Amino acid sequence: MARGAAGSNRERSPHYGALQDVVDSVFASVADESDPAAAALAAVGMGPKVRRLDVVLAAEAADLPDDLREIVELLPPGSYTRQRLCLQINSAIVGHAWGQVYGTVS
Repeated sequence: MARGAAGSNRERSPHYGALQDVVDSVFASVADESDPAAAALAAVGMGPKVRRLDVVLAAEAADLPDDLREIVELLPPGSYTRQRLCLQINSAIVGHAWGQVYGTVS
């Protein structure tokens, strides 16, 4: 049975790494990398937080394709540390088997 999708889950998309750029951009606006205490808190998952809405707006501003916007829109409401946001996004990417196509985030 043929599916309607074109391409393969083994080929990188031109949008490979686009979600990493979104994550970097939302945390660049809230991070204070010059403060050693803030860096230590971020290392243990207690650093700055962003809201789901911030991530959705950043994804829309980045003009992501439908597949990647769907990943971002799957985020549950709430505030996220970088570590928690990456876990949520990577979980959805892996669940759709798009890791090789779009890349994961860290």
